[in-house]
Amino acid sequence: MDQAAPFILSNGTKIMYPEGNEKMQKNAEFLASYIKDLTGKSLAVQAGTDGKGIILQLGGNAKNPEGYQLKVTSDQVVISGPTEAGVFYGIQTLRKSIPVAQGVDIALPAVEINDYPRFSYRGAHLDVSRHFFPVDSVKRFIDMLALHNMNRFHWHLTDDQGWRIEIKKYPKLTTVGGYRKKTIVGYMWDNPTEWDTKRYGGFYTQEDIKEVVAYAKKRFVEIIPEIEMPGHSVAALTAYPEYSCTGGPFEVEGRWGVFNDIYCTKESTFTFMQDILDEVVELFPSSYIHLGGDEASRIRWKNCVHCQERMKQEHLTKEAELQTYFINRIENYLNTKGKKIIGWDEILEGGILQRATVMSWRGEKGGIHAAKAGYDVIMSPNIYMYFNCLQSKVNEKKIGNPNRVITLEKVYNYHPVPEVLSADEAKHIKGVQANLWTEYMSALDEMEYMLYPRVAALSEVAWSKKENKDYGRFCTRLESIRRHYDVLGVNYCKKISNE
Repeated sequence: MDQAAPFILSNGTKIMYPEGNEKMQKNAEFLASYIKDLTGKSLAVQAGTDGKGIILQLGGNAKNPEGYQLKVTSDQVVISGPTEAGVFYGIQTLRKSIPVAQGVDIALPAVEINDYPRFSYRGAHLDVSRHFFPVDSVKRFIDMLALHNMNRFHWHLTDDQGWRIEIKKYPKLTTVGGYRKKTIVGYMWDNPTEWDTKRYGGFYTQEDIKEVVAYAKKRFVEIIPEIEMPGHSVAALTAYPEYSCTGGPFEVEGRWGVFNDIYCTKESTFTFMQDILDEVVELFPSSYIHLGGDEASRIRWKNCVHCQERMKQEHLTKEAELQTYFINRIENYLNTKGKKIIGWDEILEGGILQRATVMSWRGEKGGIHAAKAGYDVIMSPNIYMYFNCLQSKVNEKKIGNPNRVITLEKVYNYHPVPEVLSADEAKHIKGVQANLWTEYMSALDEMEYMLYPRVAALSEVAWSKKENKDYGRFCTRLESIRRHYDVLGVNYCKKISNE
């Protein structure tokens, strides 16, 4: 066998997988569909791993569970991994190496690749509260995560501007809290303020949620739901004002920003939150539930009889400690359900937390503090990882936040482990995540314009070691990725600027 000869991908090529392994069969079917899209070739998928063709198998020498080995000879393309997920990531590498060419055989050069991810948590976030995106758009988001070897989808389901997940015990959360009477037009700081007075909203039924979770699972993406508390809760309080400090009435917000009304810390509120989380836990098999915890104004707590009494009972001296009490209490409850929690870095402000994972968004400071204190951390700093900020100074449609430009190169050059951390502290940095807040985007094409190609850069931040990264080589690979975007009909940003 001539090791240097290429493998010829033709209509007669077979894709083989271990007999009886449904996940590997699905992997094989994914690969066949990718090749069909790129080349027009319809390859047969069959059980068994002997013979010429593309072979998917468990095993290989990858020690990381998401690692893989990709070996191309003249007779075979073999993708091996210790897990089905590892094989899936090997498939994505093969997919991105296949040229977009219809009607011709494809020569794949002989090669051996041994690869594994730098971080176990490789995530992207989508806010569906400010603007609602239907199930098909969410599935498309997940498909694109898979293309880029991402394995976490942080689904921001509740906020002041809309509650998006059906809770059967509290139907008004969606029938009332899922819709707003008006929405601000233009930027929130524009003066005078303009309004769109059409009723706006939507929500996912529990059947929708189950469908999306199953869809993601097949693509080895874990969905982490976010149920915001104690702040960013005006939509929920509009539906159930009795869980506020003042009793309302409230209106689902059509403006963006931070608002004073948050959940009260009286006992009935915790029953309410636990009932909600009981249903959330049943819908999401993820190890994590995200509790938010950011931007919680504590003004209402200062003037609330119930909250001040709670502080006396718990021997708390300031309202920030009351927030920690709130988060810790909910965390204890979720722990009994076998779940861990993630919260934005504000959850550190009230003193010692228990076992929470901290998501650092206000720069890196919160993540550094958390790692030094022994907490696990997901780095998501707004100066690098907020993809609602512009990719370049070109912003014809006003769909991004114009106050910061985060270029493709800036994303690519981000390193999630701050140099000030010791080796032991650095072990607490579990991964990296980009966030897409949707105040200024309401349609799939606008969302995609803000995400891509920056997600391609994020993918390498999450996957590759710092010493293996090179922006010039990445830009060369990006030409191939853009052709894949074109095949998929992705509305990616083409005006890349380093300004």
